[in-house]
Amino acid sequence: MCAHRFRSHRVARVLAPIVAVASIAAGGCTAFVPGRGATPVYEREAFDSRDAFSREFVATPADTCNAARRALLSQGYVVDAGRDEQMSARKRFQPEPDTHVLIEFNVVCSPVARGQPATVAFASAVQDRFTVRKTSTSASVGVGPFGSLSVPLPSGADSMVKVGSETIPPGRFYDRFFDLVEQFLAEQQGLEEPPARGPRGAAPPS
Repeated sequence: MCAHRFRSHRVARVLAPIVAVASIAAGGCTAFVPGRGATPVYEREAFDSRDAFSREFVATPADTCNAARRALLSQGYVVDAGRDEQMSARKRFQPEPDTHVLIEFNVVCSPVARGQPATVAFASAVQDRFTVRKTSTSASVGVGPFGSLSVPLPSGADSMVKVGSETIPPGRFYDRFFDLVEQFLAEQQGLEEPPARGPRGAAPPS
């Protein structure tokens, strides 16, 4: 009888930590179910026309997108070949040694109304964040009668892993871009003005 009680207490002591860990894990799974009680992302979309993803310019769509292309190029963006009224560009950043950021910019120029010299430029930018994943290999080295020892060796197979992606929200980021587009558009319109004429209507000498 005493031996039986001893074995029972021993089994209980062995199972107690396992039951406790299982209970914590089960509670953790219940407490941290992603999305439970949170508002879905699509429900947060207000589709508010006052968002600063667009601005109106007094120019043709082609001229507006050309000014946008010049604005992005002047800031170090690599602009992909596209149509006259649509483009995409990208720029890379490295704020920290193991962190990289990629901004992809998209611009679409659309006429406000048929027959009117006005264009709405729509702009949106996506920011992707990457981090460096360190990898290493190990080699087995024999040590005589003691067997073998695994020694980690450096490897050049480090990889970039995406850790986040989001659309940059409305704010000063787009305001600064549209201000620069307006500046380049004013320069373009100034260059397209006809040359001044002399008193008798003759063009001035070049």
